[in-house]
This record gives sequence, C-alpha cells and structure tokens, in this order.
Amino acid sequence: MGIRNIAIIAHVDHGKTTLVDKMLRQTGAFRADQQVQERVMDSNPLERERGITILSKNTAVRWGETKINIVDTPGHADFGGEVERILRMVDGVLLLVDAAEGPMPQTRFVTRKALELGLQPIVVINKIDRADQRALEVHDEVLELFMELDATEAQLDAPFLYACARAGVAFTELSSTAEALEPDGGDLAPLFAAIVETVPPPTAGDGPFQLLVSTIDHSSYVGRIAVGRIERGRVRYGQDVRLLPLGDPGLLSGDEGRTARVARLYTFQNLERVEVDEAAPGDIVALAGLEGIEIGMTVTDPVRPERLRGIAVEEPTISVDISASSSPFQGRSGRFVTSRQVRERLFRELERNVALRVAETDRPDVLTVSGRGELHLGILMETMRREGYEFQVSRPRVITRQGPDGSRLEPYEELVVEVRDDLVGTVIEKLGPRRGEVSELKPAGGGKTRLRFRIPSRGLFGYRSGFLTDTRGDGIMHHRFLEYGPWAGPLAGRRRGVLVADRAGEAVGYAIFNLQERATMFVRPGQPVYAGMIVGENARVDDMEVNITKEKKLSNMRTTATDEMIRLEPPREVGLELALEYIEEDELIEVTPDAIRLRKRALDAAERRKAGRAAARTADT
Repeated sequence: MGIRNIAIIAHVDHGKTTLVDKMLRQTGAFRADQQVQERVMDSNPLERERGITILSKNTAVRWGETKINIVDTPGHADFGGEVERILRMVDGVLLLVDAAEGPMPQTRFVTRKALELGLQPIVVINKIDRADQRALEVHDEVLELFMELDATEAQLDAPFLYACARAGVAFTELSSTAEALEPDGGDLAPLFAAIVETVPPPTAGDGPFQLLVSTIDHSSYVGRIAVGRIERGRVRYGQDVRLLPLGDPGLLSGDEGRTARVARLYTFQNLERVEVDEAAPGDIVALAGLEGIEIGMTVTDPVRPERLRGIAVEEPTISVDISASSSPFQGRSGRFVTSRQVRERLFRELERNVALRVAETDRPDVLTVSGRGELHLGILMETMRREGYEFQVSRPRVITRQGPDGSRLEPYEELVVEVRDDLVGTVIEKLGPRRGEVSELKPAGGGKTRLRFRIPSRGLFGYRSGFLTDTRGDGIMHHRFLEYGPWAGPLAGRRRGVLVADRAGEAVGYAIFNLQERATMFVRPGQPVYAGMIVGENARVDDMEVNITKEKKLSNMRTTATDEMIRLEPPREVGLELALEYIEEDELIEVTPDAIRLRKRALDAAERRKAGRAAARTADT
C-alpha cells in the first residue's frame, strides 16, 4: 500500500479542522448512523471552548490503495512551534486560504516554513460559498506569496482547488459551483486525487532503523508515547533501540545515548492508534516504552546509531515571571500551591512544548517563562489552573537582543486589521502612540478596509480590548512575529488607575453602587477580597484605595425613609488574556482553579507608597 504524508496548514479560522472532518467522513471513518461532534479533531476542552486548534494531531485515512497520514495543525501565530515541529514528518502540505480574506499573517509564516523544507504544496481556496468570496483574486495573491518566498518551479506549479469544507466538496475549476454546493452535488474526490498525484511518497533510505521524535503523547496505561516518521529501516514490536539526545547529525561512536525496548508499536487509522507488530519506512508511527524520550531525539538502531538533524523552532519573543502565590487566599482552591510543584510542572511542559523556555532567576521561587505570545503563555496558564495549580504571574515583557553595532533591538510584529471604512482613522490614531506604522491600506470589500502595520510587540500589550471597544466588536485583528528592529523608545502604558481594596472582607452591593459612577468594577457583591487586591478601574489616572466592604449603617434614617433601590452594572469579566494585557509592572495576576484576580505586588499600602517614592527618585536621577 502506498503512503502519503501531509500537513494541513492555514491561518486561524480558515477551515482546516472542518476539512479534516469531511475527509474522515468521506473515507468511511464513521458509521452512517454514528453521531460525531463537529470539529472532531479539536478534542482538547480548551480547543472546543475557544473554537481554535491548539495542538497538532495525527490521523490517517485510506483512499483506494493509498494510506494518507494527515496532521492537523494550529492556525494561530502563537502556536507556530506546533507547526514547525511536525513539518519534518510530512512530504507535502495542504495550504488552505479563505476565499474572501486571502493570505493572512499566519498563512505567510507557515508557508515560508513549508517551502524552506522543500515540501510540495497543494492550495485549497476554501469557503467559496461566502457572498463576498473573491477566489480568482486570492488565487493570484497566493501565487504572489509563493514568488515572494522564493518557491521553486515545482512548488509554483502547485495544483489549485476550490472548496467548501463545510459542504464537503472540492473541484479543480470554479465553474458550476452552484451545482456542486447543492446537497449530494459533489465530494472531496478531486482533493484526494490531487494528494495522491502531487505529494511524493516518502523516501526512505537503505539501512538500519531511524526515526525523529516530533510529538510526545501520554497514556495512563503505557506512559510516554513518541510519535514520528520512520526515516529509514523498519521497526518491530519488542525491538531494542537507542535513544540519542540532540546534537550534531551523523554516525556516532561510543556509548552516547541509552538503550530501550519498544513495548508497544502503533500506526494511525482514522481517529485511533492501531497496535501493529511491524511498521514500514515512511509511515508515521507511535512508540511506547521509551522512558525519558523527548521531542527532537533520534530513535535509532543500537548497533549502528546515527543521529538525525534536530527540530529547530524560532525563539520566543515575550516572557513573564511565574512563582507560587503569596496571596492571603493561597491554598483555598488549589491542590498544587508550593514553589516546588509549580517548578516541576513548568519544566515538565518543556518536554512537549518546543517553543517554550523556562529559566531560573536570582530568586529561587521565581521562574522566567518565555513564549511566542500572550495567547501561547495564556493557554499554558489556563491548562495549569485546570489541573489544580495556584501561582502568580507578572506583566509580560519583550525579549530584547543586541545588534551587531551594540544597539538594543526588540521584536516587531506584522499586524493586520480589518475594520469598517469609517473606523480606519480611529485605528490609526490609537496605534500611532504605540509606534505602529502603516505599510499597506486597501479595500477589503463589503464596506471594510484592511490595514497592515509594522509595530513593536510592546505596542500590542493592552491593545486588543481597546480595539474591540473602538470597533464595537466588529473588527478583525491578527498579528505575527516579523523581525527584530531598533528599540522604539518609551511607550505609554495604561491610561487609567485602579481601585485597590484597603481591607479584607466581602464586596458589598452598597459600596459597589457608590463607586461604579467613577469606576468600572471587577468584582460582584459577595465576592471575597483582601487588602491590596484590585477591584476595579478608576476613571482617573491615579490609583485609589477604597473600602469595597462598606455596608449601609443601621441608623435613624432607616425609620424615616425607605431604602433606596440600587442598580448595579455587571462587572467586567477578567480572563487571563485580558489580565496579561492589563496589568502594570507593580501588579500581579493571581491564578487559581476557581478565580483569576488582579493584585498589587506590595499588598500593604505603606509599602506601595514607599516604593512609589523610590521609583520617582530613580526617574529624576
């Protein structure tokens, strides 16, 4: 049986996971009467809640006499590391592009990585059923992108297909789309045919067994499972292998690495791992029983150990400090609250998250965690809190570099926004003080305009919530890492102060009612608070200490007049992404399984005033 290995890559929400759903259905992965949820590949609870793919996943289908191994990848730029590490497993890519939006920032990022590795692309222009589709223009834009990225002649000659993943149809010409979109009007046969004809079969050299670990999975029954493509030779159940750490590729001499035995051998079929006795060269397999295996390691023959080139991913651009919680509420809801437990969990994350970095600091209880973006770090924190961890997080900061001439360099992002025509001026006005420079401005159709900016990564901290407010929730915003450039100088921070609770207790509706006219509240009546906790946003630039626990006094006025009816505005919900954007240097995020709170670093008011005076003296000197 022939084998084809492909990855599906695209910008976020361009239809990758939906297309995989239909490919599984049309190849008989499910029974006719089987009830299957939408986006079945998004099995992680966080993925289903947010509607995005976070982790790369393997599946396989059979089309005729060919087995097609498919890797579904994330579309968000913050999870680019998930894409980079699996591209070494495949020989071709399905590049999905929205028929209305065209190539977006992540499209350029993943396409560049695929073309650099020499992978053969197949372009699928998806969502042709949209009323604002412009498939022919998008076809030309993709070709221009290929030329900009120095694609080879074979890559430029990639087949183009037009599809509606939701309807499960694809075809090679844009004509007769209305008939094809009718029920039972078409299928994905043209797409499967293009995969078999265009993507080359895996090339496996002669020699002993060799496999590069691209993904780590876990089973409570067999432990850690290494997933990768067999580059050479065959592997059998019970076979002895050698595990080689990262290093220079080539044949080794001596006893480097350690020997292990393959306790379980799996291949992929539909949504399941199928246990087999032997696997052939070029197939994507999963190996169990290799204790201590990590991404990037080479699994090879113990007699002739030969290491493969490791997996290289782009470096992180932002970092935060994470430590055990020092809140007065520590331990109320979490199961893992000590510095040792938080440290072990963070270093364990490095085993599978290749784009993450964890480093020691001069304080033994504080670790610096670096990632691709706020969402990348936010997903890690959300996963940890759901596992029962309590910890606190500092404000994100960019990772700087030193230029060849000794100058200070910082990361810049390519920001693409799509807004109504009448809001273009507002967006440009808000991004100007953040050092955003317009590089492209063009109509996007439907009364909307698309703007492309070059902006320091620091300039995007705290902008998303303001963007949603300015565009009334109708704007679209995407960004990706672009390059390192000159330090842009100081940027304005948050323009409003906060309300800080001056004592512990429970928030009271009477106190909130008296404060909400001059503030936006973060808490609701009955919610426990402590001194130093941030309970709202002030309308002015200064911080204000408030008594959020103040009750109405029981005095004679209760006998002469009826109580006033109070109306409370709903508090602003503070999620992890909003909190990371919102806080300043003197503030922290307290993350627990049942709450996310904002607090001052110094909980005592006198200490905060002393620190403020010291900072002012330092600024004057």
